[in-house]
Amino acid sequence: MTARLLTALALGTVLVAPAHADTQVGVTMTAFDNPFLTILLGGIRAEAARMEGVSLAVEDAELDVAQQLSQVQNFIANGIDAIIVNPVDGDSTMAITQAVTAAGIPLVYVNHPPADIDALPEGASFVGSNEIDSGTMQTEQVCEMLGGEGIAVVMMGPLENHAALTRTEDIHAVLGRPECAGIEVVEEQSANWSRVEAQDLMTNWLTRGVAFDAVIANNDEMAIGAIQAMKAAGFDMEDVVVAGIDATPDGLLAMQAGELDVTVYQNATRQGEVALETAMRMANGESTERRIWIPFEPVTPDNIQDYLN
Repeated sequence: MTARLLTALALGTVLVAPAHADTQVGVTMTAFDNPFLTILLGGIRAEAARMEGVSLAVEDAELDVAQQLSQVQNFIANGIDAIIVNPVDGDSTMAITQAVTAAGIPLVYVNHPPADIDALPEGASFVGSNEIDSGTMQTEQVCEMLGGEGIAVVMMGPLENHAALTRTEDIHAVLGRPECAGIEVVEEQSANWSRVEAQDLMTNWLTRGVAFDAVIANNDEMAIGAIQAMKAAGFDMEDVVVAGIDATPDGLLAMQAGELDVTVYQNATRQGEVALETAMRMANGESTERRIWIPFEPVTPDNIQDYLN
């Protein structure tokens, strides 16, 4: 903590002035090579550039829970003023929350909810989008495009990932509605958010002769991998509905090409901006909400122009 913040806490005052030049924020990301998280980190960096005297220490956890915890411990040991964590695994966050809050350092989780989201202590917040909306919006669009009838395959993110689990639960909840109950899921497997793994998975399904009318993927990268495999197999993309989530630049390009039919805009840039804004408010002694939601928005060919830069 800065001397300024310690003095303010001792006096019982609340600081609302801009951060001073010695304000350092530690950021640990799940992985640098994830396109969506690259955009999110860009939002954090852009917001830092707009703030006076804020420096970032950014680390790549490389999908390693233990490495991420070690990075957080190093931030604490180095006297960082606030910490932003994009968790590798939501179920592993208890140790991070305990360590950071025990040190009296503001903590902001971003994008991937921590397991203890319902019991975050004073000095900790979560910034993200409500996953109940994402898979729901996605599958509602698929149901409408199929007229409530057909066969679907589902590509999931990592099985331990909160967003992947919630998005998949959303799919089944929508398909359980009377107007969508004519859609049957015949395959459901994880491709770990990966374009390459999704391409391999789709190739395997096609080799086995799996027939389907729709591909519902937990993110755009997997949807694109599925598209690549189908195109390699000679599919006419007009004969299948493909849905993703995140509205990444590559996802929007695929939609412009007539290959991706549905995605859901998750504002990664804004999540990053608000995560840093929240961290700085807490570093300045202000209280914040425990959960700060950045809304999802459905994207189809009908409204894609609203999401192109």
